[in-house]
Order: sequence, then C-alpha cells, then structure tokens
Amino acid sequence: MRTDDWHLTQDLDDFLARAGSFLRSQPALHTVPLAVTETLRTRGRHVYGEGTPEFGVLERDGAVRASFFRTPPHWLNLTALTPEEADSLAARLAALGQRLPGVNADRDTAAAFTEAWQRHTGATATLRQRQRLYRLGTLTVPAPAPPGVPRTAVEADRALLIRWYAEFSAAIGMGTLHGADEWVDARIEQGGVTFWEAPDGTPVAMAGRTPRIAGQIRVAPVYTPAHLRGRGYAGAATAEISRTALASGAREVLLFTDLANPTSNGLYQRIGYRAVTDFAVYDFGTA
Repeated sequence: MRTDDWHLTQDLDDFLARAGSFLRSQPALHTVPLAVTETLRTRGRHVYGEGTPEFGVLERDGAVRASFFRTPPHWLNLTALTPEEADSLAARLAALGQRLPGVNADRDTAAAFTEAWQRHTGATATLRQRQRLYRLGTLTVPAPAPPGVPRTAVEADRALLIRWYAEFSAAIGMGTLHGADEWVDARIEQGGVTFWEAPDGTPVAMAGRTPRIAGQIRVAPVYTPAHLRGRGYAGAATAEISRTALASGAREVLLFTDLANPTSNGLYQRIGYRAVTDFAVYDFGTA
C-alpha cells in the first residue's frame, strides 16, 4: 500500500466532508471520533489543548477505509486498520517527523500500529490500559436502589462538578478537555450530568453523557468520591442516565470500562450493558 493513500489535514471541515459518512456508518465503534469532532466543531479547535488538531483519512477506490484524529498533546486515535494499513500510516507519520505520545484504538489495531511505530521510529511502547466498549441491551435498574434520588446537575452545582471532573481526570490519567470548566459548562447546558443525591440532599455520585450523535450516546464519566464508594451510588446514577439517554431518542447507549476494574465491569453488565469489542491504549517513549 502506498503511504500517499492517506489524506492528512488540519481542517476539520475537510475531514468531516471526507470521513463523516464513514464514521456515522458504525456509530458504536466510532463513538469517540464522532464525539470529539462534534466537540471541536461546536466548542472550538483548542478545547482539548493548545495544539492544532490533526486528522487523516485512508481513501481507496473512491471509498473511505479508515480515519484517525489527534488533539495534541493527547494520543493518536485510530479506527480499525489492517496491519498493512497500520504500517503505511506509521511510515507516513514517521517520515513527517511526528512525535506521538501514544495510540488509542481497538485492540488489534493498537497492537499493529504500536509494532509498526516501534519499527519505523525506534520508540519504546508500554501498554497503558485495556478497555472494553459496552452497548446497553435491556436496562435493568439496580434493586434495591441505594438511599436517595437522581437529580440533573444545574448551574448551582458548577463548582462541585469542576472539582469532581478534575478528580476523575486525575484518577484515570487519560486525555481530557483542556479545562474542567469547559466540560462542565457544556454538560450543564445540555442537561448531561445526573447526580445520585443522598436523602439529605448531598450529591454522592455522578454520571455524565455525551450529546446524541448518529443515534448514539456514550455514558461518561461515572464518578464517586473514594470515601463514598461501594454503596451502589454509581450504579444508580448510571442506570438513571442510561434511562434518560434512551428517553431522549438514542438508538444506542454506550460506555467504556477499564478491564483492570472487575467491579465496574460487573456492575455495568448487571445494569444491562453487553460487550462490543476491546480497545487498548499504548504510551510511546524514546529509545
């Protein structure tokens, strides 16, 4: 495969014109690029950081085969590639002198690109996280529910949401929006965060969701402060925001889990989520 089969651009409109239909053709598998590009389109190109976003589309015989995006300083995010396609992209980016912090993709694609990147650049690589993408089947609300009630977050909750989002981001160590306030303002505006609230009115857990794009909504993040965990609050909040996602018209409700956390994986399966496919995140270093 020629490396010039890849069309590279920093123009979001150009990328979406070329790859938008391809991404929407499999909205579950492409939930992350769909959500990220919509956020860039609506909230500006620097919402994830000061660097200029980068995009790529693999076109063959007039059809889109794959795509990627990167919002520096975060990881390269790839749709599914064959080993040959992963090699061609790694060769192209290496020839351009790209310095990548890592890659996030489905398990096989991430492994293939990582091997190719090491070969073309001499970089080292470390598996950072294994993830599983789940799709909601039949929603099963946990019973009995923990004490309390669900409540949609509002402007008066802004300070708490900023703190919890920052704590969540630090805990997972993954790429996030440039500032917690950006994420919070967008979610409050969209009604996109549900608290589980204790009987005394104190929020004890939260579950967020992305806007509906191509018929799918992704639940993220789910967070309970450490001292309140193990009481069912996260499950109750997740079930409620999953219910509201379905009620808003979503055809698919999705979420990612860290496979190193058997508690959360078991919880989401009990609520009704079923595995779609596994993803992997690799960090790159210099030799």
